[in-house]
Amino acid sequence: MVTTGLRPGRSAVLRLLVVAVALTGALLGGLGGAAPASAHAALTGSTPAQGAVVDHAPQQVALTFSEGVAMGDDSIRVLDPKGKRVDRGKLLKLSSGNVVKYGAGLPAGLGDGTYTVAWQAVSADSHPVSGAFTFSVGAPSKTTAAVPAQKAGGGLVGALYGIARALAYTGFVLLVGGAAFVVACRPAAALVRSVQRLVVQGWALLTGTTVAMLLLRTPYTGSGDLADVFDFGGLQQVLITKPGAALVSRLLLLAAAALLVAVLFGAYARTQEPAEPGEEPRDATALARQRKDLAFGLGVGGLIIAIGLAATWAMAEHASTGLQTAVAMPVDVLHLLAVATWLGGLAALVASLYWGPPVERAAVRRFSRIAFGSVLVLVATGVYQSWRQVGTWRALTDTTYGWLLLLKAGLVVVLVGIAWVSRRWTGRLAEVPEAEAPAAEGTGAAVTERAGATEVAGAGEKAEAIEGAEEETAADADAETGAETGAEKAAVGVSAAATVTATAALARATGPGAEGGTGPGTVSGTESEAAAAADETPDATDTPNPTRAAQLARQQAALDSARTKRERDADPERLGLRRSVLAEAAVAAVVLVVTTVLTATEPARTEEAVKAASGGQSAPAARPQALTIPFDTGGPHGKGTARLDLAPGSSTAANTLQLRLSDPSGKAMDVPEVKISFTQKAKKLGPLPAVPRKVGKGRWRASGVRLPVPGQWQLSLVVRTSDIDQVTEIKNVKIG
Repeated sequence: MVTTGLRPGRSAVLRLLVVAVALTGALLGGLGGAAPASAHAALTGSTPAQGAVVDHAPQQVALTFSEGVAMGDDSIRVLDPKGKRVDRGKLLKLSSGNVVKYGAGLPAGLGDGTYTVAWQAVSADSHPVSGAFTFSVGAPSKTTAAVPAQKAGGGLVGALYGIARALAYTGFVLLVGGAAFVVACRPAAALVRSVQRLVVQGWALLTGTTVAMLLLRTPYTGSGDLADVFDFGGLQQVLITKPGAALVSRLLLLAAAALLVAVLFGAYARTQEPAEPGEEPRDATALARQRKDLAFGLGVGGLIIAIGLAATWAMAEHASTGLQTAVAMPVDVLHLLAVATWLGGLAALVASLYWGPPVERAAVRRFSRIAFGSVLVLVATGVYQSWRQVGTWRALTDTTYGWLLLLKAGLVVVLVGIAWVSRRWTGRLAEVPEAEAPAAEGTGAAVTERAGATEVAGAGEKAEAIEGAEEETAADADAETGAETGAEKAAVGVSAAATVTATAALARATGPGAEGGTGPGTVSGTESEAAAAADETPDATDTPNPTRAAQLARQQAALDSARTKRERDADPERLGLRRSVLAEAAVAAVVLVVTTVLTATEPARTEEAVKAASGGQSAPAARPQALTIPFDTGGPHGKGTARLDLAPGSSTAANTLQLRLSDPSGKAMDVPEVKISFTQKAKKLGPLPAVPRKVGKGRWRASGVRLPVPGQWQLSLVVRTSDIDQVTEIKNVKIG
């Protein structure tokens, strides 16, 4: 039994499908990576603490992290109020036991004022993290210290790296899953060009993105400048890190994978080829033994390479750090292999059903069983990894990682539901004689044979003899191609009949009796008239016409394609199977995107640990603040409204404050004096004054406003409208 498929003359549609799936993953992965990568190692404490005011300058600044990080001598920088670096420039390793701590020494005799600590590191799961905070000696002061506005792993470089990660997952799935489908489910697919392209494009995609990620590691974890991809000194440093070693190992494994792919679609594919007509039959026993040996070698070698490729992610991603790494890494490898076997095999099945010769029912059922086993492995390993990364039920709804995990679980449920529908369609497929499969696969060869027969036509008269019929065929075939969806109409039958007539005329023109003009090969009827007209042409030659032959071949291919499409669409079971499998592939692409975003998101356990370390309060995201404050000093012209804007609303960067006063009619309002200050009672900070400068009628501006800790601050606005009339208004403002 076979399921019918459509084989177009060109592979443009297949390439468009692969590119569309890849670009969808890239686009959405890029949207997830356009922002700075979420920190997988988090700063859980520091000495001095963020925003602390100390009586005397400390001897060192120490930072504590939630998990292992890689840091260098320039990873921690301490800047004085004027922005000058004052640390000793030597990293201090202060870790002990399970506590991850690094520091930077400070010289004696530091003056009073506000100091800024800027730090950057690479977490154990390969993601860059960075941050900044302030502390004060004696009392807070103004500071001009500049810290990078862009977080590590953000900007254009971060977006490109995120896209490369998404495409790398896509390439792995297509390579491993496509090859597994050929070896384990349908060996005959080794001859299908669409499946060959799918696997080879998966290999090329994974190889290209791995090279790109290797070059992007330097700017991704450092400067953020795209030009640093050509910093070979930085590349040398990347190669000795764990992520760099994983990427290099992946490239070596891909070199071995290239050899296996060549054998798969070379020697192994030749063992699946049917015997040519007139060819001496091959020894069936020897051929079966050769197939078995090649399949065993490809299976064992492919499994080893697939495990190695999956391990390059496991050794440098979430599984390599945190709880139970000795268990988590093998589980992560199984999880990746299950995903690739299911989704990659699904892509190969789609390619076979839509762009290949008929697919045997047994092959579909074999894939269905393998996919079911992959789903079981996926669920088991996913539950373990979810427990490991989330920890509590509450974290599923209180963290970004938890929400993404719930989204992925929901998509997998939808995917399993569609797969169940596909299994039902498979069970309803009617038996079709096996002889139909070779006939369908031989369509292209028949067209080629007809074209070859035309090319070897011996005489000009014979070539011209079919000219009239051929032109009629061209017109009808063009009509057939332009109206494939209406193939049931009479035009299709006329075109097919014309093509058969032209082919018969060609056969008779080149047959044994053609030379004498009589006998079995003699042209008759319309063909005789065309031959007579050709004889009357004075410049007729014996030169064959390859252009005509190619045209006839294209016409016949179009007719065959339309006929196959009609037969395919006339079978509701097979049409239903194709549509359900295509729906599976579409949902699978979305699952792959969500998985990529998950790997770039801070695990819920880490986020919860940071909240616990900060007293259960997570730092709000920095965002511009806009306040509207009505006031009334009680005197003449004492009523008005103050509009205050504070941007970017961050504790790690200098803020700009803008104040506008307006009277009840909305016109700009001038007053003798305004004062602004900020206080955080929880940490006994402030009041910290912000001295605004008048820049126009009713407008004031203050730059370099530093609020050393995130959280809720009290803003105090004093407005004086006369020597004796003034009012103080208090508002809360959130600083990230």
